[in-house]
Amino acid sequence: MYGRRLWLIGGELVFMLLIPGILGWGPEGHYATCKIAELKVVLLQFALGLTTFANSYDGALRYTLLIHQIMCVTTTTTPLHMGYLGDYGGNLIKVVWYDNQTNLHRVWDDKIIESALTSFYNSDLTNMIQTIQQYIENSWSNDASSWGICANNQTVCPDPYASESVIAACKFAYPNATAGSTLGDQYFLSRLPVVERKLAQGGVRLAATLNRIFSSHAKLAEA
Repeated sequence: MYGRRLWLIGGELVFMLLIPGILGWGPEGHYATCKIAELKVVLLQFALGLTTFANSYDGALRYTLLIHQIMCVTTTTTPLHMGYLGDYGGNLIKVVWYDNQTNLHRVWDDKIIESALTSFYNSDLTNMIQTIQQYIENSWSNDASSWGICANNQTVCPDPYASESVIAACKFAYPNATAGSTLGDQYFLSRLPVVERKLAQGGVRLAATLNRIFSSHAKLAEA
């Protein structure tokens, strides 16, 4: 029964993370963030009400809160969604990714993840997600324990996430990626750890945010 609940809430999260145009990352990054968060959302019984959101005001409220928070967390943890306004977060910076014409924004939303899947994960997104989860539980565990914490007992706190992504954009995304440049192994291999860490942070923070929201609403429902 518990596994069934986990799958259902995960299905809702995956569905919304794949709605084009409303979030950070591309489809693979959306899905990875969702799956990392899915394993950490502990109030699954309350969240399960999302699957019947159309039948009740309470369910619709949960659904709305969930979409809003997924948008906030995934957007603020994607570096070039916090990039310069003048180049639309790298969209106006045309580059070559290996042999393919693209722009810098797409490199960070899609291309780095796609290249990682091909080069290191046998084109298996589940394998990549499991590897990132192992990093969270082992080599990143000391840092990961604080990723989901909001200061001053806030329920949501996107501002520090956005500030971190601004720094990541300036430090990692824009350098050595001027218009017309060709980005290959040197750029890819040095930026992939940043992308994987940002995916991990997004998943942990999304789960922590949802747990706080669901917890507060569950307490109100019991009052």
